[in-house]
Amino acid sequence: MKIRDISKLLRWRLALLNGVSATGGYLLFPGAADVRQLLAVCGGTALLAAAGSAFNQVLERDVDLLMSRTKGRPLPAGTMTVSTAVTIGVVTFLCGLFWIVRAGGVSAGLFGVFTLVWYLAVYTPLKRRTSLSLPLGAFCGAMAPLIGWTVAGGAYNDHHIQLVAGVMFLWQIPHFWLLQNRCCDDYRAAGFPICTIASGDGRTHLMALWMVALTAGAMLLPLFGVIQPFFTLWYALFIILLFMSFLFRSEKALFACLNMFPLLLTLALAC
Repeated sequence: MKIRDISKLLRWRLALLNGVSATGGYLLFPGAADVRQLLAVCGGTALLAAAGSAFNQVLERDVDLLMSRTKGRPLPAGTMTVSTAVTIGVVTFLCGLFWIVRAGGVSAGLFGVFTLVWYLAVYTPLKRRTSLSLPLGAFCGAMAPLIGWTVAGGAYNDHHIQLVAGVMFLWQIPHFWLLQNRCCDDYRAAGFPICTIASGDGRTHLMALWMVALTAGAMLLPLFGVIQPFFTLWYALFIILLFMSFLFRSEKALFACLNMFPLLLTLALAC
């Protein structure tokens, strides 16, 4: 077993993106940041996301073998056994959960456990049955800022964190649709029902509606004081660029902007 196989199993870049989103939720809470808590939020959330990736690949190893995008993963490629993948997933999960609970208490840990269970027990099986499973899966990404906020001592029903979580929920839908559109042949080969957004398809209007919702939701953040005034202009310019990329049907630019959005949002919250 190689380090590269473990990296593919845990998908560190995606896991770290969840850690960054959780960091934004932590930094949003008023008050001085504690470095140890900050590391726990980012590292612990990333470990939980990495564990989710490992368990997901165990559950979907049969369909991963059918897609060119995923057949090189360690389980379908035969470079790692299922028992090894499960062990790595369990250890990663326990380390992440311990780190978060130690930093922020049981409530923060429960949000992390709920997110992982929802991802594996609800979203993962529904992916094989309906193309409408994505909104349910989007809840998982929306939970990351909430974990950071809870570690910092915030209440889950505070409107500041609810707005951020709502925007993160809206962001995931068009982001995944574009990814799915790029890999539609792979998804069809594996038997996944997909919702295409190709030009001329009536479902393109659904993509437009979602982009309008994302733009409107994103602009609510400075309006309600979630993002401070001195950063609002740069933030607004990025949102305008994001929407213009969609209007001019520049899929490459739109995908790049959507990829950058969680990082920019975290930076705005930190400032």
